[in-house]
Amino acid sequence: MKRFLTLPLLACVSACAVGPHDLDAHASLPPMAPAPVIAPATGPAQTVSASIAPEWWHAFGNAQLDALVAEALAHNNDVGVAEASLRQAGEQARATRGSLLFPQGGLNYNVQRTRVSNALSPAVADQNQQLYTLHTAQVSVSYDVDAFGGNRAQVRSAAARAEVQRHQLDAARMTVAANLVTALIERASLAEQVAATQTAIQVNRDILGALQQRQRLGAVGASDVAQQQAALANAEGALPPLVRAEAAQRTVIATLIGRPAGSTLPPLPELSQLTLPTELPAIVPSELVHRRPDVLAAEAQLQGAGADVGAAIAARLPSIQLSANAGGSAQNFGDMFKSGNPFWALLGGITQPLFHANALRHQQKAAEAALDGAKAQYRQAVLQAFGNVADSLTGLSTDAQALDAAQRASNAAGQALTFARRQLALGDVGTLQLLNATATDAQARSQLIQAKAARMTDTVALFQAAGGPVTGS
Repeated sequence: MKRFLTLPLLACVSACAVGPHDLDAHASLPPMAPAPVIAPATGPAQTVSASIAPEWWHAFGNAQLDALVAEALAHNNDVGVAEASLRQAGEQARATRGSLLFPQGGLNYNVQRTRVSNALSPAVADQNQQLYTLHTAQVSVSYDVDAFGGNRAQVRSAAARAEVQRHQLDAARMTVAANLVTALIERASLAEQVAATQTAIQVNRDILGALQQRQRLGAVGASDVAQQQAALANAEGALPPLVRAEAAQRTVIATLIGRPAGSTLPPLPELSQLTLPTELPAIVPSELVHRRPDVLAAEAQLQGAGADVGAAIAARLPSIQLSANAGGSAQNFGDMFKSGNPFWALLGGITQPLFHANALRHQQKAAEAALDGAKAQYRQAVLQAFGNVADSLTGLSTDAQALDAAQRASNAAGQALTFARRQLALGDVGTLQLLNATATDAQARSQLIQAKAARMTDTVALFQAAGGPVTGS
């Protein structure tokens, strides 16, 4: 009767899992903001109303960009590291589960050749009779009864670590895609600024030629020509930094797609070939915390820290071990399992830690401190997520205003330069007025290009802030 009561008792004991059950980090969510409409006078309007697509970069409407992102997701080394880390964590989680939740068994076979000492047996005429061979084979099975859930807690901790790596892989893919699209936009912007600067240099050369012609006619003095020569030199000096910055973006692009710096790149999109996305992801607070990879990783880290506390508590409580082995032993291999030769044993034991210099208690305290840190880290990840979204929306709104102003300034500066050059041809313009018109036009063109690019890069930032899994690799 006692034997039949043992299994229900063990089942009841095994259900007594210890550890924290309330893992709420108490992260407060902001109220949902109304979906704004970003509608500048210049360029298309943007509405925050759509759900984010896994391949959100398709919204820029450029096949070259799409192909480069696909190449980056397939060959980027940071993504490769994250994928390997996920595989490692997954295998470790499966190994932990197999070693802690299931019985462990082994097969053992020994063969022993022995000579018996004369002191242990009567002397015999035939010395070979003191020699014998013993064959032993046995199967052993052991099982740790998870009385207080310590093993299950370790399994949950290992699974949580694998979950963290899965979300970190999603974060790596999102980061690589966003960084690449941003680099492509920046490179295209710099390429346009290089072209605009080259145009400004040519304009200054044309004006210098006209002034030199008028100087020969005695209409202007040497100081007027010298001022224009200085203006030309300034315009030429603005070109090398832009060329260098454009080359640096090419290096960034090559690295992101897994190619060495200086290698030949596929065709890169120009700024005019990129379409500004008009539908932006709607940000619902309750959805954002379940979509951002960094928040999900922090949540998984929190679950793992809670499991570690449970394992630390269980380590201070009694542990129950069950084991069994069976086999046979004989002088001849074929006789091991004949009548009288087999053997078996059943063992059970309970171990209670007693004297560990309070090490186990301190390990529990350390695990509890780690849990508090994981809660704070989760709250910080949530705050960071909403901060990123707020900054991105603010940036898009101010970008629209800046684009309007830059467009008006560029139009006015272009008209002023055209008027000044006409007046120069008629000999009815001052050198200072001409210099101002030329410099203002060049600056306005550059600012307009930068304003267009900023609106696109901040759109990328909003897609990244909205989170979500990335596909396309």
